[in-house]
Amino acid sequence: MIGQSNHWVARAMITLAIALVAQHLTAQPAPVSRVLFVGNSYLYYNDSLHNHVKRMAMERFAMGSGDFQYKSSTIGGARLKHHNIDWLLKPGQIGVERPFQVVIMQGGSAEPLSEQARREFVDTAVLFSTKIRQKGGKPMLYMTHAYVQPHRRADKSMIKKISSAYRVAAKAADAEMIPVGLAYERSYRERPDFLLHADFDGTHPNLRGTYLGAYLVFLSLYGVEPRQLTYDYYGRLPAAEVGYLQRIARETVAEFSDSQI
Repeated sequence: MIGQSNHWVARAMITLAIALVAQHLTAQPAPVSRVLFVGNSYLYYNDSLHNHVKRMAMERFAMGSGDFQYKSSTIGGARLKHHNIDWLLKPGQIGVERPFQVVIMQGGSAEPLSEQARREFVDTAVLFSTKIRQKGGKPMLYMTHAYVQPHRRADKSMIKKISSAYRVAAKAADAEMIPVGLAYERSYRERPDFLLHADFDGTHPNLRGTYLGAYLVFLSLYGVEPRQLTYDYYGRLPAAEVGYLQRIARETVAEFSDSQI
């Protein structure tokens, strides 16, 4: 009799455990899957930054390409105000039938460099962010990096202007800032000869720079990955560089997050 009683207790505990596990799994939110990137050549260089973020997400969540609907709308040399955000946000307009969950906006590289351009950038970020939220999405701002040599406008103080402009815009627009430019700066302080820019113009990202920006977006979308991702763009980046770039991104996010408290 006691044995039979213990048997039923054990079965009840197992049933309860299974129910709790099922409840836990059901409660886990699905990863963000509908993301729109809005910017210029800083995003579309090197096989387009959104493709790299998507592949990172596929690895982390063990999901297929069809599980993510990432779209990138880019115009060469464009400022943020040049984009038709209303058209882009309309469901079905660019092949995504449901509203975007996140919209990542990148301004023109020179927008932080003059008072008028900064003001227009902030005003546009506020307007676009409002429209994004009205569609149920979350606005994010992709902070650009500074120019380096041989760019004619390379200036060591440029990163401060960019950082200030994006912080002001993010606060005014109630949008999350992705600190890409700060990660570039961090890497150049640690390894000055480890180029993140195209060596021919000092403005566009090379593959390393694109990977760094992509991993920062990945962290902003999905949180800090407990393990290093193996994604290396099909062997085009050495494992040591992948590890270094991911570390720089994680350290930048951690320091930036602490500064917001």
